[in-house]
Amino acid sequence: QVQLVESGGGLVQPGGSLRLSCAASGIRFSICPMGWYRQAPGKQRELVARINHSGAATYADSVKGRFTVSRDNAKNTVYLQMYALKPEDTAVYYCKVEIWPNTWGQGTQVTVSS
Repeated sequence: QVQLVESGGGLVQPGGSLRLSCAASGIRFSICPMGWYRQAPGKQRELVARINHSGAATYADSVKGRFTVSRDNAKNTVYLQMYALKPEDTAVYYCKVEIWPNTWGQGTQVTVSS
């Protein structure tokens, strides 16, 4: 059974930083491309960043230069380091396996507010 568990969310002031983690189990993590998505209230879920099995990453324009996605295949974990956070980054953040079975994590809340 594939399972993804996100952690690291919380409340942060504008300009602050957070690092999200997503621990995977039940899959051959090292060959899986992984994605980070977010969903703000009243908005559609959107792709934030994607990383392939070898570490090549792509980003949404809205987070380029502020967010960095990385992975540790030895720990079956993907990370999202977020810097210079803005109120518009407030959302529930999800990780996802980008190939079958396309499993989603349960999400972690990130709130950027003063």
